[in-house]
Amino acid sequence: MPVNKRSKYRGSRTCGGGTHKNRRGGGSRGGRGHSGGCKHHFVRYFMQGETYGKNGFFHNQQIAIIMDVGTLDMMSDSLLQQGMAAQEGDAIAIDMSRLGVDKVLGGGKVLHKLHVSARVFSEQAKEKIEGAGGQAVTI
Repeated sequence: MPVNKRSKYRGSRTCGGGTHKNRRGGGSRGGRGHSGGCKHHFVRYFMQGETYGKNGFFHNQQIAIIMDVGTLDMMSDSLLQQGMAAQEGDAIAIDMSRLGVDKVLGGGKVLHKLHVSARVFSEQAKEKIEGAGGQAVTI
């Protein structure tokens, strides 16, 4: 009786691996590398999260920094105290470029009279600022 598999299969040509073509080359494992990812290895690649080809979108545009008018209205008193905004009569003048904001959106309520200057305003933001008696100035 042999002690181990190595001596057990000595001289048997295939060493328990089936026919003589088995265990030969990359074909015995279904190909090398990423082969079969869309075919016979699909489930394995799908579960590992690997995909074929290009994925997603690529855009080379800068993302605009935005702020809602409601947030701006709530911040207006603290901006006055910090010197980031100025009092012009009964209105508060805010330059959004000093705050680093590119676009003003129309979310929230406007309770103060604001004179806001920014690069871009949404239609709703303009309506709310001017509805409260302020001005929306595009730079």
